[in-house]
Amino acid sequence: MQKRELGNSGLKVGPLALGGNVFGWTVDEQMSFTLLDAFIAAGFNLLDTADTYSRWVPGNKGGESETIIGNWLKKSGKRKKVVIATKVGMEMGPHKKGLSKSYILRAAEDSLRRLQTDYIDLYEAHTDDPGTPLEETLGAFAQLIAQGKVRAIGASNYSAGRLSQAVETSRRLAYPPYQSLQTLYNLYDRTDFEKNLEPLCREKGLGVLTYFSLASGFLTGKYRTPEDVSRGARGAMVEKYLDSRGLRILEALDIVAKEHGTKPATVSLAWLISRPSVTAPISSATNLEQLHDLIGATRLQLDRSSITFLDKASA
Repeated sequence: MQKRELGNSGLKVGPLALGGNVFGWTVDEQMSFTLLDAFIAAGFNLLDTADTYSRWVPGNKGGESETIIGNWLKKSGKRKKVVIATKVGMEMGPHKKGLSKSYILRAAEDSLRRLQTDYIDLYEAHTDDPGTPLEETLGAFAQLIAQGKVRAIGASNYSAGRLSQAVETSRRLAYPPYQSLQTLYNLYDRTDFEKNLEPLCREKGLGVLTYFSLASGFLTGKYRTPEDVSRGARGAMVEKYLDSRGLRILEALDIVAKEHGTKPATVSLAWLISRPSVTAPISSATNLEQLHDLIGATRLQLDRSSITFLDKASA
């Protein structure tokens, strides 16, 4: 498999990242282990998680995904075969959020403990914190890198303006810069990334990891009616896509999938992978069949006419 460098970090990753947001939510530990084993066995290495996954589930407190991954690392002994990306900044409880130096350093120790590892490959600011100076945030990350606890840093959910400021701040203070951006991008959600963020990432040499790569499952094609939406675990997140444009995109995906003898989800991810600025889309699976469909996207070479067709349908 052809690995891709994430920005200028030196981290080489496969063209698909396995999303860990479902671990401890819609996927229990046993199935999580099965999916992780299969993903690594197929030659991939990038695992995406966050300290806050999956705090939104009743009875959870956050850290469930990291804990499952940590237990898998201990059992499998595969730490050196994986690139772990985790995040800090989203609320984990009272007085436990943001990107202040003190909180980042404390949260990093918590993540390291849950992951049962000595270092995090990619540590990301999960969301911008306008109340904390960029100098303080980047200084905290620089300290973690100097201590060997973090290999590279990335931004997530930053606007183009703030991301540009962060890159300039790192340059001015000689701090390690953000090497990647994790951002919302898929066949439906295109405008902000393509207009504002993509040109900046290309100019600054940042890697790009896309989340909601399948639009919360909408681009798999399993949500086509209000009734479908009401039955899904992510129904509330998918409802906004069920408009005339969304249905037009699904129709185009059906056509391209039929031409290539595959599924809409596979085509959706292949479209992302084909975009030069995207290092790897992040996508999650709840069973081995879904994982097989995701992995299939890395083997599907969409021809120019298929890409143009999808571009026009989702314009």
